[in-house]
Amino acid sequence: MRLVERDYLIMREIDRWRFCLSRHIRFLGGFSGQRATDRRLKLLIESGYINRKKIIYGVPYLYYVTYKGKVLNHFPTKQDKIRLEQINHDIAVLDTAIYFLLKENIPLIDITTEKELHSLDGFSIRKHRPDFIFTRDNKKYCVEVELNRKSKERFEKNLQDNFIAYDYQKWVVPHTQIKIIQFLKDNENKYPIINILHLEEVTNFVRQYK
Repeated sequence: MRLVERDYLIMREIDRWRFCLSRHIRFLGGFSGQRATDRRLKLLIESGYINRKKIIYGVPYLYYVTYKGKVLNHFPTKQDKIRLEQINHDIAVLDTAIYFLLKENIPLIDITTEKELHSLDGFSIRKHRPDFIFTRDNKKYCVEVELNRKSKERFEKNLQDNFIAYDYQKWVVPHTQIKIIQFLKDNENKYPIINILHLEEVTNFVRQYK
């Protein structure tokens, strides 16, 4: 297989998000349609650079970079652990990134993922990091996808950490998680940089591009 620039982009995007679904790669890789995306992914699998796994019933294949692909791209070769309880959250994070990519015109190069932020921390004590961040008009934004309630203390600490580090924080929450939404609204006076976005708005917007 002759690798082209887009193949390296695909591997980079899959690796920095830990895994992707094929529909995510369509947008992250700049493909015109899903069929062309899947054809290219098939070639990359056959050449051993990426692989895919079916982990949860009802969830499509998860694509990840193989050891061969990591070596080729000079990525850290340790295989990312895919946590079952995090898969739906991580898919929602990718949907949210694509929402900002398509609707808010945030360039892909301006987005830094949670994995990349932890990598920049090095071997220090693991800190809380947002799901991803981006810069727009010289302002720093962090994005948090919150599907399930955390303890009040942990939630407030995350809000405070984000308030110190970023100019704005955007929280993506399912409309059914009323207590999370209320907690965020209760803290809007204390942390006026909070913006709440319903997950359903994100997923409905992304689905229209299928």
